[in-house]
Amino acid sequence: MTHQNNKQIIGLFGFGVVGEGLFHVLQHSHTTNAEVRKICILDPKKERSIPKTHFTVNADDILNDPEINLVVELISDSEEAFHIVSRALQKGKSVVSGNKKMLARHLPELIELQKETGSALLYDASACGSIPVIRNLEEYYDNDLLLSITGILNGSSNFVLSKVFNENKSYPESVKEAQRLGFAEADPTLDMGGWDSLYKVVILALHGFGTIVNPDEVFISGISNLQAGDIRFAKEKGYRLKLVAQATKINGKSFNLMVMPKMVNEDEYIYNVENEYNGVIIEGSFYEKQFMFGKGAGGHPTGSSVLSDITARMHGYRYEYKKRKYFSIPEHTNDVVVKVYLRFKNLLDFSHFEFETIDEKLSSRNYNYVIGTIKLSNLIHIRKLIQTLDVFLAFFDIPEKRSGAGSPKSEAL
Repeated sequence: MTHQNNKQIIGLFGFGVVGEGLFHVLQHSHTTNAEVRKICILDPKKERSIPKTHFTVNADDILNDPEINLVVELISDSEEAFHIVSRALQKGKSVVSGNKKMLARHLPELIELQKETGSALLYDASACGSIPVIRNLEEYYDNDLLLSITGILNGSSNFVLSKVFNENKSYPESVKEAQRLGFAEADPTLDMGGWDSLYKVVILALHGFGTIVNPDEVFISGISNLQAGDIRFAKEKGYRLKLVAQATKINGKSFNLMVMPKMVNEDEYIYNVENEYNGVIIEGSFYEKQFMFGKGAGGHPTGSSVLSDITARMHGYRYEYKKRKYFSIPEHTNDVVVKVYLRFKNLLDFSHFEFETIDEKLSSRNYNYVIGTIKLSNLIHIRKLIQTLDVFLAFFDIPEKRSGAGSPKSEAL
């Protein structure tokens, strides 16, 4: 039994799907010596499932309470989240956060704050819901043998793609169904545009490779422009489209991050990851591939991940950022060549893309595509323009990714 002086007295910010999920998970976790003392919310008039005495609209009621020793931050506003987390750390309170955008945008400051104050910040819940990817990268894969992290990191977009491929539903009606079931927001851009996956893979890269990458330097392309012709092409060629985030070591000194739809063949582990589930493949020089699978969306799965962080903090656990201390930190680079499928409407749109090689092309009145290789640095240069064009991009692989010494020969991820 945990002693009373180790009890976690929690101040909770946010009582949405995850916050409420955590509250109910805590009620049924008899091995966790923790209680939620106060919950800070925006709207005091909103109907809640628990008594109003739990709630406050004043952040200081939590941050200035000396008995509260753990702040759990689960709000959507990333800048307000950073303000709350910073103040909590400065006041000597440890923090658990699920805000991947806030984390990805402020990792240097947050690492420095932990050093200065001695307080700890845990955020396993920020990436992949119920799958403990961050702690595994931090503890189990704490050597420099890691070659790649590849995964479906967003349950909402994966749910939509599952409906499109398995039930022949259109993209718009699949998004509406995801919204109706609570898997997608009223504005689905964060999930479908690849932004959610981007923030998560930036966090995973820190714990996998030790490098802090500015999200603005990572190429992303989402599934918002997915059309019937793209789905037909994938099915005819034996692929399924998945929105994939990938961190790939190019050689011993550099690695690449990107988020794009991928043409996934049936030999790949993530081919059968469906609905709101996430799947992550971790590949290393000698242990080859290891696959982690679990629910990536929903209040209880993510609430359980937050609970795991709360329990870890109770036992004194903190991230050591080992890769930043003990190894030469690899540099992030976009100097790689990617094999892509590009569907476009007109030649003007196509003219913005500087292909290195073209392997296959088709032109017709309503459907044009090219398959070929292109430099990722070229795509980064026109990233904002691409979002305004009537095009759809998907990748097959980075052909040169296996150039690192000591890499085992294995099928492409």
